[in-house]
Amino acid sequence: MDSSLHQVWQAAAGSPFVPVIAKESQFTVAFVLLSLGIAITGVFALNRSLVSVVALGVPASLAIAYGEPPAMRDAADCSRVHVQITEDGIRFAADNSRVMQGVAFLDKTLFSAYTVNFPMSEDGEPDYPNFQIPLSTFLEVLQIFGSVDVAARAQKADQDPYRSNIRNYRPSAFSNQTLGIPGTCTLLYAEEGDAFKVTLEESGIKTTAGLATYLPEIPEDIPFDRNDLTFKIIMSSRTLFDCIAEIIPAGPVKLHIAATKTSPFLTLSCAGDIGSSSVDFARGKDLLETFTINDRWSQAYKFDFIRHASEAMRIASKVSLRGDSQGVLSLQFMVDVEGGKRSFLDFRFVPFVAHDDGDEDDEVDSEAYE
Repeated sequence: MDSSLHQVWQAAAGSPFVPVIAKESQFTVAFVLLSLGIAITGVFALNRSLVSVVALGVPASLAIAYGEPPAMRDAADCSRVHVQITEDGIRFAADNSRVMQGVAFLDKTLFSAYTVNFPMSEDGEPDYPNFQIPLSTFLEVLQIFGSVDVAARAQKADQDPYRSNIRNYRPSAFSNQTLGIPGTCTLLYAEEGDAFKVTLEESGIKTTAGLATYLPEIPEDIPFDRNDLTFKIIMSSRTLFDCIAEIIPAGPVKLHIAATKTSPFLTLSCAGDIGSSSVDFARGKDLLETFTINDRWSQAYKFDFIRHASEAMRIASKVSLRGDSQGVLSLQFMVDVEGGKRSFLDFRFVPFVAHDDGDEDDEVDSEAYE
């Protein structure tokens, strides 16, 4: 399906999030409910009976519950990840307000066992499962892995030869200290509407979590035109990771990325409340393994979105940076897995200033490293 970046912006602007209670009235409503709940609770404390439980206790509980801040939390706290299961593997995709998109594809070769049995549609084609699960809950479940040996893991974390100032206090699922712990993770989806079950087993302890599944609301992929690339750079992912770490202390809002045919060939710069920072990359195999550019390219992106990819920068071996003519930035990370296998994590970012024209591409681009 063809789509332009301009159309994506228009679609996002045409369907803004509108809360049930207006933002300027949320505090007033919450305060009134909370006050009412406390008052009714006081009356109930003076007359505790079965009738009072129904007449006072229940309304007091509801008033206090809906008067608490969680009743007005931001919609972003309830984000979901879209899951697609195919014969080739499992695809996880998440986006943020249609200006940032992250995709992780787990090829079936990464699993020690991968078994699928899809129902057939009316046209005789496999009916691949498509559903959504809560992203925050899914991540919390995965963090259980390795928690039975916290002391040993903490000791190994202190001995990690590569430590940085970006979230170095918590090991990820791909870090050295976690991979040193034996264990298995099993993913099971029985049928449409069933829970997505994650079973973690290590050191004789088995944990099974059933995540509720929701009807798929497949987000429109951020359009990225591989046939109209302005530049393509392949470099060490750790190098980009260190660059972002150097920029963070400036407290930036925007990250400016510029690629030119002459020195400096690649520049990442920003300006924040406490200062500015700029990092230049010289052309050469030691820094830029591949450098191809058609014309000067310069765009600005929200720094917090770029920072969301820092975990991928840390665990990957290489990163392919590509920008198309409309300003969309693609960061595709190549992660080496045990046994000589590879996995890819793909992030796409919409610039602050975008141009028209562009095509959509929802597949992980294996040609990014060729």
